[in-house]
Amino acid sequence: MKLVTGNSNRALAQAIASYLELPLTDCTVRRFADKEVYVEVHENVRGEDAFILQSTSFPANDNLMELLILTDALRRSSARRITAVIPYFGYARQDRKSAPRTPISAKLVSNLITQAGANRVLTLDLHASQIQGFFDIPTDNLTAAPVMVRDIQDHYDVKNVMIVSPDVGGVVRARNVAGRIGANLAIVDKRRPRAGVSEVMNIIGDVRGQACILIDDIVDSGGTLVNAAEALLKAGASEVSAYITHGVLSEGASERIGGSMLKELVVTDSIEETEAQRLAGNIRRLAIAPLIGEAIARTASEQSVSSLFD
Repeated sequence: MKLVTGNSNRALAQAIASYLELPLTDCTVRRFADKEVYVEVHENVRGEDAFILQSTSFPANDNLMELLILTDALRRSSARRITAVIPYFGYARQDRKSAPRTPISAKLVSNLITQAGANRVLTLDLHASQIQGFFDIPTDNLTAAPVMVRDIQDHYDVKNVMIVSPDVGGVVRARNVAGRIGANLAIVDKRRPRAGVSEVMNIIGDVRGQACILIDDIVDSGGTLVNAAEALLKAGASEVSAYITHGVLSEGASERIGGSMLKELVVTDSIEETEAQRLAGNIRRLAIAPLIGEAIARTASEQSVSSLFD
């Protein structure tokens, strides 16, 4: 197989390549003076099983264009099969019409990836699992739950842990983690008066004396986590941590987390770490390369991917 990467997260791409004991394919992904993306693959890929490693994280549009142009370059170079490995699918939050005359951008992006020439997609913890159906090609939606569960078991006394969903929409994800460690589940009842702003209304469940762990797929501004942590501590929780798959952590979020009541925020390395994250004293990262690398190996050898999570 051939492993090709863009510029979105080269550290993760190299870690996946090391897990698979394969070199990254020699290719150029650069910009012209006007920031137009230019791609050139310097190795023969004819008849190869090619995997493009590229998150569509910030800058989302630049990284998406790199993914599309890399896919087109491999298709025109006669790669036998092209799998887009997208650890973080950046447009997943726009999965429905939230108001009149608004787009369904997740569907548009899935169409673009398919039309560029991808034969398969492999991604991690989609914001909404139904986005798999937006693609007209096979799509594997991996989950970071096993990686999180192992880390929770290593760092906490699970007998005193309460898993918490930060909103009603994330209950299925949180219940999955709670079931794996045999913990109880609580829910934060919140509302959003406007985009990017959340207000905690109620805590559903008795969290008194419990070490609460918030489980979610994306942390962006960090406001939801900070407010939820304050509400849980007021409700009697002994401490509050959070395990989130994708640390988007837009401008100011790392500082907000660092100055909050959260004991710890644990994110995977699906998105490249920023300097602000490194400086925050309570943000830790989990390696996701072994999980993605194993899924790639199984895809290449036509083995079951879903059995990774049994």
